[in-house]
Amino acid sequence: MQPLAKAKRLRMYVSENDKVGHRPAHLAVLELLRRERASGATVLHGIEGFGGSRVVHTANLGDVVERLPVIIEWIDTPESIARLWPRLREMLPASLITCDDTEVLGGAGARTG
Repeated sequence: MQPLAKAKRLRMYVSENDKVGHRPAHLAVLELLRRERASGATVLHGIEGFGGSRVVHTANLGDVVERLPVIIEWIDTPESIARLWPRLREMLPASLITCDDTEVLGGAGARTG
């Protein structure tokens, strides 16, 4: 299996009630990535999780929960990640952000490099 391109995967862990200005953090990040012509990003809504506080946030029937986990996953070229990284760090100063190497094997939006 030959990869089409080497890439990086950036994951940003936020919660539903995190904001950038007056906008939900995940929407603000998606808007930035789209405006800056990123390859694409996906927002994953978690059903349960905990962070540094060790408090478990979960969605049970009948519960009103505000702090469910949200993961913004972005896969792009190393150059694009490096170019936008400082702005993302500024937008999400208290969020856990991870980055790892990955390989693009296929897909309509796959860039060859």
